[in-house]
Amino acid sequence: MTTHTGWHGRFFEDFVIGDVYEHPLGRTVTTTDNMWFTLLTQNTAPVHFDHEYAKKTEFGQPLMNSAFTLSLVTGQTVGDVSQNVFANLAWDKIKLPNPVFEGDTLHSRTTVLDRRESSSRPSVGIVGVATEGFNQRGEIVVSFERTVMVYRKGFGPRAEASTSATSEEN
Repeated sequence: MTTHTGWHGRFFEDFVIGDVYEHPLGRTVTTTDNMWFTLLTQNTAPVHFDHEYAKKTEFGQPLMNSAFTLSLVTGQTVGDVSQNVFANLAWDKIKLPNPVFEGDTLHSRTTVLDRRESSSRPSVGIVGVATEGFNQRGEIVVSFERTVMVYRKGFGPRAEASTSATSEEN
């Protein structure tokens, strides 16, 4: 029997400018997600957690907390973009062109914009990406650019485990 290790994400060398990653996991958002995240972050806007208040708005229902939307879509990208992150450096150009409602299902995709060597840390590189999150109707609900510092192959917390596994196989 052969043992196969799971996906450990991309390293700096794996990023190609122009590549598009269709992230595999969608997520249906719930009332509980909205209330817990909103209250956890001390957001007091009742449009997120008071259904009676929200009924009186032009939307007629609660809006998902936009910071939750950003967080969820960022999370959907981790396996392809930042599984081997040293640090997040920036989120830029965040846009929320359409509302997200409880019960919507979100998916996402990311395009690699740029990559460069780090001038101060030889064990990492810097990657810029653009991500779009969209609902079940294909409407973009969030878009942003993100800059991450990603480990190079052979570096980072998994480097020792990779080296050990390789030497054990020999």
